[in-house]
Amino acid sequence: MRKSIMTTAVSAALLCGVAFHANAASSEPQGMYSADDIMDADVYLEGDTNEDIGDVEDILLNEDMKVSSIVVESGAVLGLGGREIVVDSDYFRLETDTDGNDTEHRILISASEEEVKSFPTYNRDWWEQTKVNARDAWETTEQELESAWQYTRDAFDSDEGVNQE
Repeated sequence: MRKSIMTTAVSAALLCGVAFHANAASSEPQGMYSADDIMDADVYLEGDTNEDIGDVEDILLNEDMKVSSIVVESGAVLGLGGREIVVDSDYFRLETDTDGNDTEHRILISASEEEVKSFPTYNRDWWEQTKVNARDAWETTEQELESAWQYTRDAFDSDEGVNQE
């Protein structure tokens, strides 16, 4: 049941097209993407689509249920040593190839080999630090919004005093 709910949520997030930019082999977009179909999709460097560097292990969503990152289980290529790496949505796109009833997805990473080597390892430490960073960012945003509201209110209140005189 939980997998079904999560698959539905991920599919909905993918439907929004926030992080995945699909390029279908035919001229028509696919329209809806299944997380189940994208899981285990082969991952390539955009500049070298002949060497598979891994496959999609997980799809990470933010609080808005939008795709934030993917986790790629890398092979021993590029000196990655078979680790799981986190690829931010700014660095990848989904390429879809449809041939009749068969649809194949693959992920293209727009980064150099050196950049890919520096991508964070997906582990518990990364996860915990990411949660802390997200919480801190929200608290900072919340404080800035309150300050902006107060400045606007103060300016409005002082304008009222000028108009009443």
